[in-house]
Amino acid sequence: MRKRLWALAVGLILLLLLVACGSDGLRGPADAAEITAFERIQRMLFEMQSYRAIATVEYRSNRGVNTYETVQHARITGEYRIEVTGPAAVAGSVTTSDGQQILQFNNRVNGRVSLAVQETPERSEIFLTSFIRNYKQSEEVSVSVADMDEGTRTVLEANIPGNHPYLSIARLWVDNETMLPVKLIIFDADGAERIVVTYHVFEYNMVLDDGLFTM
Repeated sequence: MRKRLWALAVGLILLLLLVACGSDGLRGPADAAEITAFERIQRMLFEMQSYRAIATVEYRSNRGVNTYETVQHARITGEYRIEVTGPAAVAGSVTTSDGQQILQFNNRVNGRVSLAVQETPERSEIFLTSFIRNYKQSEEVSVSVADMDEGTRTVLEANIPGNHPYLSIARLWVDNETMLPVKLIIFDADGAERIVVTYHVFEYNMVLDDGLFTM
């Protein structure tokens, strides 16, 4: 009798464990941690209103790689400012958008300001705010987890609208521990890397003065 009761108790415990782990019995603590990290990262992105970043931007083509050191300020509503701090030949170049017009300035060229600058995807898509808008609007998005030497990263993917020949898909790597963006890569339709943005410093949801976005 005792043996039968013991067997029944063990069976009941195993059944409860399987139910707690999900119908397939495969979900465990590691999966739960990943879901929690993803939810936190997605909440951070969806609640982001502004950011400031120090970032390296690489433009890659068949002719080589052009690399720029930048300081970026942006709002989710579309205003942005990007200052090029390196290499020395182009340092001091500033481009701003107040949402209505885009201005360019370079203190090495007699303080010249251009009021007739047109927006280009090659510039606008390097901002994290553009990725967030594309991610929210994409009919198909992808999320995965990558284990790297520096730690675990959540990778989010979104389509870029407009049928640009070289800017098709954007992927964002976010650190699971700090919840901060690490890298943004834009691929062409063939899967080649075209733009790589590497974040060295990232701060978000601080108050940005309106004067940042005008000359």
